[in-house]
Amino acid sequence: MTAEDRAARAADTMWADDAASAWFGMERVAVSEGTATLRLTVAPHHCNGHGTCHGGVIFSLADSAFAFACNSRNQATVAQAAQVSFLAPGRAGDVLTATAREVSLNGRSGLYDVTVTRADGTNIAEFRGMSRAIPGQLFEETT
Repeated sequence: MTAEDRAARAADTMWADDAASAWFGMERVAVSEGTATLRLTVAPHHCNGHGTCHGGVIFSLADSAFAFACNSRNQATVAQAAQVSFLAPGRAGDVLTATAREVSLNGRSGLYDVTVTRADGTNIAEFRGMSRAIPGQLFEETT
């Protein structure tokens, strides 16, 4: 199985049971080994009392992209820490794209950066996640 095939199958397996990302309205754009891109159109129910996209929604979009990137090798992997910096607001109707990339993978620990942008290219947020591999695979794979 190629790395691209493995990443696609891992993403398909995760997506099938990812009720949270579906509930938010996220869509999967691309996944390959160590990277993932997800998209979300900001709806009125994603907005806070200031009329801007709630920070928790932006964090969730970035966190989901991070999850697909760090699970792309079919090794069950979870977040052990994450932080986000909000740079600009998102508003209802904006299309936000979260692009995750692997910065480092050493043993069971990984480091991933996720950039969230609006369709006009404006950076909305920068997210950094630390992952930890746990026992198991997303799908059965023989070597």
